[in-house]
Amino acid sequence: MNRRVVSILPFGLALLCATAFPSLAQQGGVTGPSEATWAEIRTAAIGERPTDEQSGLLMLNAPSRAEDAALVPIELAFKLPDGDARRVIALTLIIDENPAPVGARFRFGEGKAAFALSTRVRVNSYSFVRAIAETSDGRLHMAKTYVKAAGGCSAPAVKDPAEARANLGEMRFRVFAPRGEAQVQIRHPNYSGLQMDQVTRLYTPAWYVETLSVTQGAQPIFSLEGGISISEDPTFRFSYPGGSQPVTVDAKDTEGRVFRGSFPGSGAS
Repeated sequence: MNRRVVSILPFGLALLCATAFPSLAQQGGVTGPSEATWAEIRTAAIGERPTDEQSGLLMLNAPSRAEDAALVPIELAFKLPDGDARRVIALTLIIDENPAPVGARFRFGEGKAAFALSTRVRVNSYSFVRAIAETSDGRLHMAKTYVKAAGGCSAPAVKDPAEARANLGEMRFRVFAPRGEAQVQIRHPNYSGLQMDQVTRLYTPAWYVETLSVTQGAQPIFSLEGGISISEDPTFRFSYPGGSQPVTVDAKDTEGRVFRGSFPGSGAS
């Protein structure tokens, strides 16, 4: 039996596997979602600690059937009860059936009691998508949903390669003041390594935004360790406290290119 091999790097994401272990839902005679793949990858992804699916502090929204498997919208949010002294310090996004299942790891500096964040991801085949939050007491809290999508990791890039390189690292920052939200986007092809060049018919090597951090003044808002599952032109919408202090966005990709943007706290250019 061929098994999926998952390797999680200390500060990044792993690997493209050679052969995926088929979930029971993909085998003859069985229908519906299966936890078989999660059983295979769980320890490598999050270790041995148990996960609490009943705490209710974590929310995950995604379409049950994606319109575009390369641009699947994901919404994450958590809120600790009033008076709870704990904080959420990290959140991991996992897409079970993707070649590199750990899609992203988010960190929240000294931790937050409440936060919302949305982005777009690639989904390679019908899969559970999981969000796992770590609170300051060391406990893990999980929410999950099942997404029907296929081919997201191998879908051709939307933008022409020359155009993508010409605008590489260009950043945009917007504030949605009435909603207490902001959005940051960085122009980058975020190649998955599974996409075929339509001219040469060769696979384009993986090349993606590996780390990103958003800071206001000296206060970190969130940071990211990303991978091939984050869609082209990575975009993140998130809870934003507002204020006059400038916002700084720092990013680095897997080729070692470093990008930085600084924006007024109001979002006005």
